[in-house]
Amino acid sequence: MIIRPAASRSTARTLAVLLAASATLLPTAPAIAVPPAPPPPAPAAERKLVPGIAPTPERDLVPGIAPTPERDLVPGIAPAPAQPWQIDTPDQVLAPTPYQPTPEEDAVEPRDAPAEAYAPIEYVPLGEAAARVACSKQAGPYQRQVERWLKLKVDGKQSAADCRAIRAFQKKYGIKPAIGFAGPVTWAHMQLISARKNPNAARKCPVRTYNVACVDLSRQLTWVQKGKKVVFGPVPVRSGRAGYRTRTGWHKIYWRHKNHVSTLYGTAMPYSQFFSGGQALHGVYGSIFTTVGSHGCVNLRVGDARRLWGVLKKGDRVYVWGRKPGT
Repeated sequence: MIIRPAASRSTARTLAVLLAASATLLPTAPAIAVPPAPPPPAPAAERKLVPGIAPTPERDLVPGIAPTPERDLVPGIAPAPAQPWQIDTPDQVLAPTPYQPTPEEDAVEPRDAPAEAYAPIEYVPLGEAAARVACSKQAGPYQRQVERWLKLKVDGKQSAADCRAIRAFQKKYGIKPAIGFAGPVTWAHMQLISARKNPNAARKCPVRTYNVACVDLSRQLTWVQKGKKVVFGPVPVRSGRAGYRTRTGWHKIYWRHKNHVSTLYGTAMPYSQFFSGGQALHGVYGSIFTTVGSHGCVNLRVGDARRLWGVLKKGDRVYVWGRKPGT
């Protein structure tokens, strides 16, 4: 007696049951992760400002149009299942893999930035930039601070006298357009000037017998001190934006890479000195005088980063405190 057909029918029924069960486990369409809601927008006072003059090719801003914050951007089309949405996987978390550069690699000096890359272009209201006004009638986001610095009446209101005094300061230090608007670039220059004689007058950076790289996020300044002696700076910096804040507290330089290129953003990071995860002190080829911050690193002008490279070494300490305005 041949029973193979019966066995075949049994096997077929078993396979049918297994296929039906497995079908319930398979999705009908590839799942696409939904990005989280963006963080709250920057304060309106600075969000409505644009550079006062047309940017150079080194700048990433469109003349006369307020740039859209990167945090508000999303991919233009839904990604494929094998390419999930990228959600803030920044330098803050992903540390580079340290290695010993060859002598040939270290012999290559990063290129200098174009002369106009760090031009102090003030951020002003869009209407005043378009109209090219001679003297701003609007109070800027740093009106009170600028009034106090210039020893004017501190009322937070723009007056003709305020405009003349602010314009005179802007012309003296090459800030354009010199229309008397109390914007972030004007205030940053005032803070730098005030800090030159004694950047640690407020004693916020701990004094040690060894080198300490001090990073003041509130004033967007950095310097190096050994004991009470300042051996570098102060110089202006740009720290992390909202969602990518530069971490505060004590850190240690654990890797230095003169010709580093970000593996996340594909951008040059000359004279990188990493102190916390993927956060580093390094030079940039675009303006550091922007209302939007970095992705967590402490950005310097290339010349300043080069000089800092010669001051610090692996194992030196970095102390970060304060908070970047607008974050």
